[in-house]
Amino acid sequence: MKPSCLVLLIAVICSVQSNLKAQNPIIKNIFTADPAPIVYKNTVYLYIGHDTATVKDTNYKMPDWHVFSSDNMVDWKDHGTLLSPKTFSWAGGDAYAAQCIYRDGKFYWYVSTGHQKNAESGGGMAIGVAVSDSPTGPFKDAIGKALITNEMTTDKKHGWDDIDPTVFIDDDGQAYLFWGNGSCKSVKLKKNMTELDGPITVLDIKNYIEGPWVYKRKGNYYLVYAGAGTKPEMIEYCMAKSPQGPWVYKGIIQENVPNSFTTHPGIVDFKGKSYFFYHNGTLPTGGSYRRSICIDYIHYNPDGTIQKIVQTTEGVAAVGKR
Repeated sequence: MKPSCLVLLIAVICSVQSNLKAQNPIIKNIFTADPAPIVYKNTVYLYIGHDTATVKDTNYKMPDWHVFSSDNMVDWKDHGTLLSPKTFSWAGGDAYAAQCIYRDGKFYWYVSTGHQKNAESGGGMAIGVAVSDSPTGPFKDAIGKALITNEMTTDKKHGWDDIDPTVFIDDDGQAYLFWGNGSCKSVKLKKNMTELDGPITVLDIKNYIEGPWVYKRKGNYYLVYAGAGTKPEMIEYCMAKSPQGPWVYKGIIQENVPNSFTTHPGIVDFKGKSYFFYHNGTLPTGGSYRRSICIDYIHYNPDGTIQKIVQTTEGVAAVGKR
């Protein structure tokens, strides 16, 4: 074999090996954003937004929400478009960040989208909830109206402060909803998951911008969010001993992501490991309005604090079925 041919062969093999190792972004056939994973029956279900802006657009175009699933964190099944703002008769905007949760045999999918100007609201962003008996639908509007409207929160005067819902059910069965752009708001939910169970509280969270994710692990409560520690967004977090705080700021855990001024956390434990979902803009022709979801490991210190997230192109290794 000629030396030039050998060099070419080695280059091809290295290229193939590199592509095989490059798991991130995990979804490559469409542009995806705002990951929200849940674990149900030894499967991770990933609820995501869908970016359809062109390379020339200067704002988001997000027509619907999709669901993917995996039992090994590497191979992801596309369940297609399972929800859109058109599902809600009162809605009239894009499909912004959302999160689904399981309770008492049903799946409740909390979404943020625009509200039509009508008797219930003068417009602005709102939070709705869809329900299904299956993690992959069909989903329908659970209450026929928005759960949160712009008029219900007055601490911020802009019309897009009611976005990015995250929902959490504590060990005692009490459910909580957190959300917000510019300020982080929280409220208790009734057991039916479709009614508020008390007043809305505005939390004092350092550097908070948007995209909260709330969970409990080994007795500690975590509020992870897109923050303004530097610009563009990076991921910061607080910890508490109660879902109602006080929330103590702990620092930055993820630096800026490539080719996107936003990032958005989603965190789960699955088959003995902890995973950090986020989005960046690294797919070909990607960017801040054409984002892509990635997964890397999240590690904790003995005191429960979170170590810095290491962003990789390799992503995570497959885990076996149990």
